[in-house]
Amino acid sequence: MIPRSEPVICIETFHVPVTDLWSAITDQEQMKEWYFDMIDQFVPEVGGLTQFVIEHEGLTFTHIWKVTEAIPNKKIAYSWSYKEYDGEGHVSFDLEEMGDTVRLTLTNTGLDSFPDHIPAFSRESCVNGWNYLIRTRLKEFME
Repeated sequence: MIPRSEPVICIETFHVPVTDLWSAITDQEQMKEWYFDMIDQFVPEVGGLTQFVIEHEGLTFTHIWKVTEAIPNKKIAYSWSYKEYDGEGHVSFDLEEMGDTVRLTLTNTGLDSFPDHIPAFSRESCVNGWNYLIRTRLKEFME
């Protein structure tokens, strides 16, 4: 079993221009289509703050994201925390052009800083969530 302290990494290749993939992961309206439909603001600039609420299995998760790095068409990264729970994770979306495709590498660290008794913070839940969001939702949205 892989410990929660190990980064969760999800890699997927897209057959689209890098500018299209960049827009999908940084434009609020596009993010609502594949990521979280309750995002009411997202500014892809360092310091940009986003907050929204998700109810899941009887629990409230007030997501708080703060952009920590933004390199257009290359990388967007943000801290990820919750109003209701201790802990802070970090998520980065790295884009690499490879001929007529773009490889997206999502890296999520800090999972072990969240309470381990909440199923949503298990490694399995995190891996399954990112695989679904990137490999299913984003993939379908882009292609």
